[in-house]
Amino acid sequence: MTGFFDKLNSAIAQNNSLLVVGIDPNPEMMPGGDRSRQPDSIEALSDWLRTIIQQTADQVCAYKPSLGFYQALGAPGFELLMEVRQEIPPHLPIILDAKHSDLNTASRLAKTIFQDWGVDAVTLSPLAGQDAIAPFLLYGDKASFVVCRTSNPAARVIQEYPPGQMPFYQHLVQEARTWAPPEQLGFEVGTSRPDALAQVRAIAPERLLFARSIWGDAQHLEQFLRAGLDTTGNGLLLPVPQDWLREANLGERLQQLNRSISPVREDINQTAASCQLWTAPPSSPPHPHRDLILQLFDLQCILFGDYVQASGAEFAYYIDLRKIISNPQVFHQVLNAYAQILDNLVFDRIAGIPYGSLPTATGLSLRLHHPMIFPRKEVKAHGTRRLIEGQFNSGETVVVVDDILISGTSAIEGAEKLESAGLKVNDIVVLIDHEKGVKTRLKQEGYQAHSVLTVSEIAQTLYDAGRIDGSQRDLLLPH
Repeated sequence: MTGFFDKLNSAIAQNNSLLVVGIDPNPEMMPGGDRSRQPDSIEALSDWLRTIIQQTADQVCAYKPSLGFYQALGAPGFELLMEVRQEIPPHLPIILDAKHSDLNTASRLAKTIFQDWGVDAVTLSPLAGQDAIAPFLLYGDKASFVVCRTSNPAARVIQEYPPGQMPFYQHLVQEARTWAPPEQLGFEVGTSRPDALAQVRAIAPERLLFARSIWGDAQHLEQFLRAGLDTTGNGLLLPVPQDWLREANLGERLQQLNRSISPVREDINQTAASCQLWTAPPSSPPHPHRDLILQLFDLQCILFGDYVQASGAEFAYYIDLRKIISNPQVFHQVLNAYAQILDNLVFDRIAGIPYGSLPTATGLSLRLHHPMIFPRKEVKAHGTRRLIEGQFNSGETVVVVDDILISGTSAIEGAEKLESAGLKVNDIVVLIDHEKGVKTRLKQEGYQAHSVLTVSEIAQTLYDAGRIDGSQRDLLLPH
């Protein structure tokens, strides 16, 4: 299945364009004469929108229908939206401008637009918090654009607050970056100020930005491009001016605009490549779970200080993975990372080690369609007095899921309880390995240990990203 970003990048390359057309049934924007008297029948609107698509399909990289315009037309409006979707060439992505923010309807709307309508991306309002965004992030091949700033003058008192300090909209960008990886979440930035766009780019250098309202200062197009493009000359989507949509030579104007944009993109790309060639030392590729590591840090799962571990060992840091279950999007990423390992193992059932790993084992059981069991931490003196909870058959192979390897004691004890019930344990999978030689110990006990991350990988990734300093990196590195 082709994801949004694959589809978008292919369209950008094919048409050499960063332009997005707003494809809306707005009678006031229809061409010709007195627009207040323009026919606003569904047929007239449909013909006009079809013409726009025909004129622009080879000059843009995406289309953006605004849900509100179609809703305003009632049931015929939704039928028109489906017609427009069919008219748009399938290789060009569709970004639905919904600005949705309601927590109660988020799951239903996400299913409707992504599964039923086949839309590729959506714009969302973040003021209800991550919980309202999370249902849209469950569709891994789709994308969401969080609205972080608007050009509406009345919004200034909110998004620029507090005066003289980092404004609210920048805090919003910092927070929303922890909600999803770059391939799932970008930002919509409405502004007529290049400096505001540059500030968002500085906070989120890895994100796709969808600029809006830039044409209030069109003579400064190059400034907007240099403010919003990333170091490769990409990472920015630009809206087609709405008043152009009524012009007969729309295709020619877009072609000219693309020609104006291309030299700036090429210059930025060449400048970055030149700087890297002559001044930057060679660097290793980023860790495949870089975004997950950064989000764990931003969730304060990695703390510095004097801490006593469950094993009794004293560390200068503490990794608290229990916070993950309160963040659905990060938890979803964690499950994906575990699943990548489990997909290559052979087993009949999944066993979680109480208590920290039970949510993870449950999530993996649901995701991978493998039944789950777990060894009790202690056997109760009442009820069934079972050592192993859940149904199983003697001789079956069980993969043990734990959260972290420090001493390995909990994983070994859990595996031994499972084996005492006639089950086979070959593999133990954890999220983080502290690199204290536990994998070797487990191998000596007859188990193969697998980890998504090591503390060394976490330390280096956080240091490279500027989240920790050298002394903190040294504290994390195994000695």
